[in-house]
Amino acid sequence: MLGLVIRFIVSALVLMFIGFLLPGFSVAGFTGALLAAVVIAILGFVVESVLGEKISPRSRGLVGFITAAIVIYLSQYIVPAINVTWWGALLASLVIGVVDLFVPTQLR
Repeated sequence: MLGLVIRFIVSALVLMFIGFLLPGFSVAGFTGALLAAVVIAILGFVVESVLGEKISPRSRGLVGFITAAIVIYLSQYIVPAINVTWWGALLASLVIGVVDLFVPTQLR
């Protein structure tokens, strides 16, 4: 349980960093980032459950990259604290993928 809480806190911090770093992606505060991290995780789980594991962002392929960008973009309609453009979603997906290489949020 503690590992799950830490994972969401790290994900929220990454989203806040991306919001500071990238144009087209903004997040309002830590609470908004934490809520966005939870929503993005749930949407990612739903997409992976419906379409299979090969569509997962963890597959590190082009399809996973595009899927992650779509999930990030759609999350703005659920979480009012974030605002994302298509370009921002693509860049955020790329940065999250790179950050995940160095600071994994999940055991492989």
